[in-house]
Amino acid sequence: MQRDDEAVSPVIATVLLLAITVLLSSMVFVMMASTLDNVEKAEPQGKVSVRALSNGYHVISITSLDQSLDPLKVEWSIVNQTGQSVTEHFGTVDDSDVYGTVGTNISFHDRDAGWSVTKGDYFVLDCGSLGCNTGNHYFQLVDKGSDSVLVNIRLPAIES
Repeated sequence: MQRDDEAVSPVIATVLLLAITVLLSSMVFVMMASTLDNVEKAEPQGKVSVRALSNGYHVISITSLDQSLDPLKVEWSIVNQTGQSVTEHFGTVDDSDVYGTVGTNISFHDRDAGWSVTKGDYFVLDCGSLGCNTGNHYFQLVDKGSDSVLVNIRLPAIES
């Protein structure tokens, strides 16, 4: 029996290792180059649901939000759409009259108590007192950082 101990020569093995290393490092560079070019954050995207209660209140729940938002940078407004667009009520989420208060006409409830606007948080609107229970009003959330409208949802009419 003969033994055949031949293998790839050291020069060819070194060239192959270098080629594999260059190929892998160039693949990593190509994958990471797109993230280095994109410095700006994407605008936040969110969805809400609204529920009209028989006592004149509307509960607006944030059902999805792709990033946590600072309450200092989120504005809310109630817009009347009967004739021309008229903002009747507006403010910021961090307002002490709105954030975490109970019994006011408009209140924001931070469900996880993390001082951020996230999925699961909700607003309670006393539309009986505010006059927004006719079905002609929209509730809007605006991100002041990017000036983008996060949410624009119609408040359903409440039958008295």
